[in-house]
Amino acid sequence: MPRPRQALLSRQRIVDAAAALIDAEGLDALSTRRLATELGVRGPSLYNHFANKDEILDAVADAITAKVDVSFFATHDWRDALRMWGLSYRQALATHANIVPYLAQGPGRRPAALAMADAVYGGLVKAGWPPARATHIGALMRYFVAGSALGSFARGFVEDPQLYAAHYPHLRQAHRLAEHQQSVDEGAFALGLDALIDGLAQTYERIVGPLP
Repeated sequence: MPRPRQALLSRQRIVDAAAALIDAEGLDALSTRRLATELGVRGPSLYNHFANKDEILDAVADAITAKVDVSFFATHDWRDALRMWGLSYRQALATHANIVPYLAQGPGRRPAALAMADAVYGGLVKAGWPPARATHIGALMRYFVAGSALGSFARGFVEDPQLYAAHYPHLRQAHRLAEHQQSVDEGAFALGLDALIDGLAQTYERIVGPLP
């Protein structure tokens, strides 16, 4: 039988299928056996491209991180760069919320994650931040963005007006929050991001000097 013109598998096809599975069913759904079934191949075929499940997870995580735009740190004031990076970062994570707990473990050896950390840290130090504070800011932003992407505040309230009216008089409109989930969550993130950057600007003036 002649060999197929195109290989049945590639690293990108495996990564795409793994990401789709995690998006749909969560991290616990991913196994090499399940992934092979989704791809219509035998399990051992995956090992021609990845040594184990952890390598696949790393590749998925890095593919998501690669979508985050960090170019702002080379072209913008650090405050604008932080804001635009934060928005891009949240968008990437919120689109793939199920993998956020894995991403939150840190960059490890993942190239895109390390490149992002390098761009952020380098941009902040170049702007005058002491190295230790630049590290703190990068960590702070990761905590803030990852936390915001893990779940929806608005969707945490049930659509039952009687529940709130009877016992929680200050939450009479809480049953409508889920209806406005996107605007609530995005508005809360934008407000928090502005407050965070305003606070950092004050810290900068206190420990570095006047802002440009």
